[in-house]
Amino acid sequence: MKQYLKQDEWCIIEEGFKPEYNEISESVFSIGNGRMGQRANFEERYSGKSLQGNYVAGVYYPDKTRVGWWKNGYPEYFAKVLNAANWIGIDIELDGEMLDLATCKISDFRRVLNMREGYLLRTCTVTTPTGKTLKINAQRFCSIVDDEVGAICYSITPVNFSGKMVVTPYVDADVKNRDANYDEKFWIEISKLVRNSQAYLVAETKKTGFQVATGMLFQIFQGGKEENEFVATRRKRENFVSCSVPLTVKAKEEIIIYKYAANLSSENHPKENLLKNCQNVLKNAQKKGFDKMLLEQAECWKAKWAKSDIIIEGDVAAQQGIRFNIFQLTQTYTGEDERLNIGPKGFTGEKYGGSTYWDTEAYCLPFYLVNANEKVARNLLIYRHKQLQKAIENAQKLGFTDGAALYPMVTMNGEECHNEWEITFEEIHRNGAIAYAIHDYIRYTGDKTYLAEYGAEVLIGIARFWAQRVHFSAHKQQYVMHGVTGPNEYENNVNNNWYTNYIAVWCMEYAMESIQFVQKNDTESYKTLVTKTNLNASKEFAKWEHICKNMYFPEDTKRGVFLQQDGFLDKDLMPVSALRVVDKPLNQKWSWDRILRSCFIKQADVLQGLYFFEERFDNDTIRRNFEFYEPMTVHESSLSPCVHVILGAKIGLFDKAYQMYLRTSRLDLDDYNNDTEDGLHITSMAGTWMAVVKGFGGMRVYDDKVHFAPYLPEAWKSMTFKARFRGGVLEMNVTKEHVTVKNMGEKAIDLSLYGEMHLLEAHKSVVLSTQVPVTE
Repeated sequence: MKQYLKQDEWCIIEEGFKPEYNEISESVFSIGNGRMGQRANFEERYSGKSLQGNYVAGVYYPDKTRVGWWKNGYPEYFAKVLNAANWIGIDIELDGEMLDLATCKISDFRRVLNMREGYLLRTCTVTTPTGKTLKINAQRFCSIVDDEVGAICYSITPVNFSGKMVVTPYVDADVKNRDANYDEKFWIEISKLVRNSQAYLVAETKKTGFQVATGMLFQIFQGGKEENEFVATRRKRENFVSCSVPLTVKAKEEIIIYKYAANLSSENHPKENLLKNCQNVLKNAQKKGFDKMLLEQAECWKAKWAKSDIIIEGDVAAQQGIRFNIFQLTQTYTGEDERLNIGPKGFTGEKYGGSTYWDTEAYCLPFYLVNANEKVARNLLIYRHKQLQKAIENAQKLGFTDGAALYPMVTMNGEECHNEWEITFEEIHRNGAIAYAIHDYIRYTGDKTYLAEYGAEVLIGIARFWAQRVHFSAHKQQYVMHGVTGPNEYENNVNNNWYTNYIAVWCMEYAMESIQFVQKNDTESYKTLVTKTNLNASKEFAKWEHICKNMYFPEDTKRGVFLQQDGFLDKDLMPVSALRVVDKPLNQKWSWDRILRSCFIKQADVLQGLYFFEERFDNDTIRRNFEFYEPMTVHESSLSPCVHVILGAKIGLFDKAYQMYLRTSRLDLDDYNNDTEDGLHITSMAGTWMAVVKGFGGMRVYDDKVHFAPYLPEAWKSMTFKARFRGGVLEMNVTKEHVTVKNMGEKAIDLSLYGEMHLLEAHKSVVLSTQVPVTE
């Protein structure tokens, strides 16, 4: 764990430059706007350790799978979120000496991510190897208002010298991914254009043919006046354009460079118009100006925070953590484009390749259900419906038939592109999360029309997959499922993972229930559904029902716990506390063989099922399983702590819940898992939000009503959050003494507070004394 960042309620602050942590900071201070984003690389040259990263939403490359032994069914490629053109670069040359921060003495260094207003600020004083001292102030943001534009205000002031300076803003698409399977570059230059104070580059991805126009337009001010008379040296090389401007500088005189940049993708513009449209976008940005754009950015973020902020009084670390998570989620996915999804690293790094995992359905959907317009969550579901045929093809590649659908573990376009066999072939529980998201959406919104329009068709494909994936054991006289990997990826190729078996049965039950609902309530849609899917309801339902009634679930009746898999009790069971400090994290210290043989759990597995279906289990059952599995859980998946917060709070283990909350909320800020340098854990940040709202807020939705049973951690003075629900907005405030729920909308809402029902009229409040939620 690294605690070098200052705690502040609204800002992430780094004081003093630490080269050994630079890649971590590049991740933490990342910025984006849903359309594009970037790591917090320096504008100047930096030859030290750095992971360059600029990303454009929806643009990817199918990097050919690289394995030592090819197996039938392997995906042909692993999708890569591409490192795109670097548009922030500004080279500074001083009397022939190129400024390289890695070779300079750096003092008064301060880097600030202002989450309230959405910008990145860096100030420092640098001294070059020849003794020249400069003060630098760099501020930049990716505009949420003009979401194809980024803007930089870069100020540099000579302190102890006068002389010649050459300023060179540039665009560089001669880049590659660090994790490229064959160390190749993925961009082909299409065209470029360089003028006196602007430059444009159009590049195309190999294989996929996406084109991106990246342009820059800049202004230079010296001594408070704009420089208009310069003649820039224009440079072009393959995938690179720049403009070098010579200046005569004076000690103590500030030079300011305003650099506007744009990324326009062929996903949103005709290829033949990319260059022209990029020029127009930048012309409008320059006309608007940096200050106005920054003001608009602040106003836009103010509106976003008004809807989604969680206020925690009395605990700065907790407050900073939750706002950081909400900020990064918000700037990663806006919901405006139904073609996009939420990548596990967002715009902060290359790792994990594809843009969509089951994380979206299991963790992110609840955040957008509560904090955004209903259509945003609906778009996330429609995204999967559009890829149903690909899911059917994925299943066919593995030998499944008759419309069985297996959704991919990793995807850009619906096709499986994860190339580890134990994931691609075995971690099939992901199919259950797709179905669960449909249930979760309908339960929360009441929008049952989704079933007839999209949902039932997806559920049929998933149910067919499960019905073919199980087999009947003559020995057990029950259905079993062999050769799977559950959410705990520290076990592979196991038999009868409890969670996978359980969610498979639930999927078939929910599919039958949903189809019958459509049949009863929308006859025409039902007929269309039957024709489209070739559904034989009586025959298929009979099979699904037989499986559901006769599925085997491993259990230890003596301990009263569900078994993670058949052989779990044969392991050498020991708590994580028995591990030496030098052994952690296991995934960086132990061999994979040793991990697989151990009892240690990467993330919630049985507990994932108890979280999804908690209404089906009493608290004693949840507590027994929690107390059995959590001590063996190393939480080396970012998705693990939040589930333990929610269940821990439900069963009254409040200290454990709070401990897990700090871990999930500060996972990247404090680099808990020693992997933040690869990028942030964006999808798990939605889990952090759930930890507060579902965990400490006790928020649940069932029986068409919203329920709250809040608990305030000891370290907090108060907690406040808002929740959209079926066209209304509720605001909850919890103090040591009282809980206040206010209806901020225009319609009455039925709600339960500590089990007490209230019809809360528009703009009215209900106030109760704070209670410890019942956990028995």
